[in-house]
Amino acid sequence: MKNFKGIIFIILLSANFFTTKAQYDSITQKLDEYLIATNKVNKFNGNALIAQDGKILLQKSYGYKNFAAHVLNDSNTIFQIGSVTKQFTATVILKLQEEGKLSLNDKLDKYFPQFKYADGITIENLLTHTSGIYNYTADIDEKDSAIVCNPVDKQLALDIMFKHDLDFKPGSKFQYDNSGYYLLGMIIEKVTGKSYEQNVHDIIFTPLQMNHSLFDFKHSRDTNIATGYQTLNDSIQKEASAWRWDSTVSYAAGAIWSTTSDMYKWAQAIANKKILSVESWKAMLTPHLEKYGYGVFIDSLFGKQTISHGGGIPGFI
Repeated sequence: MKNFKGIIFIILLSANFFTTKAQYDSITQKLDEYLIATNKVNKFNGNALIAQDGKILLQKSYGYKNFAAHVLNDSNTIFQIGSVTKQFTATVILKLQEEGKLSLNDKLDKYFPQFKYADGITIENLLTHTSGIYNYTADIDEKDSAIVCNPVDKQLALDIMFKHDLDFKPGSKFQYDNSGYYLLGMIIEKVTGKSYEQNVHDIIFTPLQMNHSLFDFKHSRDTNIATGYQTLNDSIQKEASAWRWDSTVSYAAGAIWSTTSDMYKWAQAIANKKILSVESWKAMLTPHLEKYGYGVFIDSLFGKQTISHGGGIPGFI
């Protein structure tokens, strides 16, 4: 999704190596000092959870959950995670493949026969951003706030995607594409008879006890939901409330809200190969074009494998 300045939360798991308690304490102090400094110069406002070797080194809040009300962030603050949602969508797709309800080799004409290019595109193309389908969020700008800040019918998104020719031959190129993950959400609904959101709850959130993760923020009564900002510093506090996409707009490409504690449970699930079979995790974490697996980037840092994904949506990064 598009990037905007605002509240941020991060979670990092570093490589495994032997570390003494004194070294842990030193690392924690340096991390905290760094984040305090970045907060003071308006470069970071949010929550951080940093762990190493299964040990949480730092779990702390910085800055405001709501500046106008002078409410500070705390460990329960819920942030929108944007495109980090995509790895949850990919996990549900792989789980449904394990259950025999679909195949990554399925062509889209099985699900969207009205799309003239559907017979040349597979579910795997959607997962790996190699479908060539037009990116529907490219048509969204601030002038569309009256539309996107309210529930949007899926047909509107489909009309935007399907009226365009393909940007390239499927499988020949990587091009980051929210449309692919929007369509994956619809496929999930078609093969299960349940909403995309309910599938994520049933397959991931509930088993992992990610009890503070949600979708429809507008109807949630949870007082821990953060206010998103397009600009937040000592002199300007511009909320993104007038330009805050409804969850039906970002949908399976970026609609999840979560906490650092819940995301740590998810990170541990990836590390310990929960939810999916070993074979499915191997497939998900195998890089394709531009080092993209299924819903995650696979790269390396200091000789160790990294699994990562960013997320940006009005008010949050």
